[in-house]
Amino acid sequence: MMKPYYTCLIAIITLLLSACSSNVQTDAIVSDSEKTPLKVFAAGSLIIPFTELEEAFESRYPDIDVLPEYHGSIQVIRHATELHEDIDVVATADASLIPMLMYIDNPESGSSYADWHIRFATNRMALAYTPSSMYADEITADNWPDVLARPDVRVGLSDPRFDALGYRALMAFILEEKLIGQNTFFNPMFKDQFTNPVTVFRDEGLATVTVPEILETKSGAHIVLRGASIQLIALLESGDIDYAFEYESVIQQHGLQMLSLPDAVNLGVEGYEDTYNKVIVELDFRRFASVKPVFTGERIGYGIAIPANALHPDEAALFIAFLLGPEGWAVMEANFHPMFDPAIADRYENLPATLQSLTIPMENP
Repeated sequence: MMKPYYTCLIAIITLLLSACSSNVQTDAIVSDSEKTPLKVFAAGSLIIPFTELEEAFESRYPDIDVLPEYHGSIQVIRHATELHEDIDVVATADASLIPMLMYIDNPESGSSYADWHIRFATNRMALAYTPSSMYADEITADNWPDVLARPDVRVGLSDPRFDALGYRALMAFILEEKLIGQNTFFNPMFKDQFTNPVTVFRDEGLATVTVPEILETKSGAHIVLRGASIQLIALLESGDIDYAFEYESVIQQHGLQMLSLPDAVNLGVEGYEDTYNKVIVELDFRRFASVKPVFTGERIGYGIAIPANALHPDEAALFIAFLLGPEGWAVMEANFHPMFDPAIADRYENLPATLQSLTIPMENP
């Protein structure tokens, strides 16, 4: 039988250990609360590399806590300009969104939402599929528009009203038509698929695609619409769709089958600007009161910026510098995501000095 003084001693030690444990947990909570929260809103195609980037960045800067959110590229911008959220970094799959929607004045502050941006990465469009996709053994770079237009083939498309890959996918069909010199692909793919039609107007070599404000697929449509291209990956893997337009980096990250598109179509090859810019996509949006989004085909460029109302601009600049530095490059390259070398800055004179040394000024026409 244990002696009374041993019992008392054990009770005292237990209490002391409990108190120490409690103090340790409290200190950890306090430590977390003292970190600077850095809100990073980014395009869905950046989820995998930016998740690794977050881990590496926080290891270098343990006093900063990166808080990421991922959306379609237009939706990323809308969180800053229309929902007026306090965001420290915005990164989109289409750099042109930043001057289009963020260089305009914020009616509340009287100043622009952002006054510079950096083109830091590129990509190429491709078709993602699986071995069990319909006609997987048949589809080629020459016949893909015909295969996708077949009524028994289910094709995933990200919503062009919110996601850059959505309007780029529309461009791909027009560019393929121009490549072969026949206007035979767009209408078979998209006609009668939506309650309000997506239309195309052709004039003197220029094609303009108009996306209605309300875009819903009809019952029985072979197009499956989602808000962001990254949401289509799960549908591919489950067999609910056969093909999806995705970026090459995303397809490789997820180990899917990939059909590469011709250079004149994939919007990712330097030197094809005069081909890409023969197609325009207009978004017929009333919600954009001050601007009507119009996208001219160009080489894919990812953009990043610090909004004017960022609560932590210094830490945001550190994050972007880390992305553009050797460690960030290594993360992006390991995830098959090509970077611009060097990164290109619009309104270079407005950049933080730490970022000017990592970029070159954009050559504006």
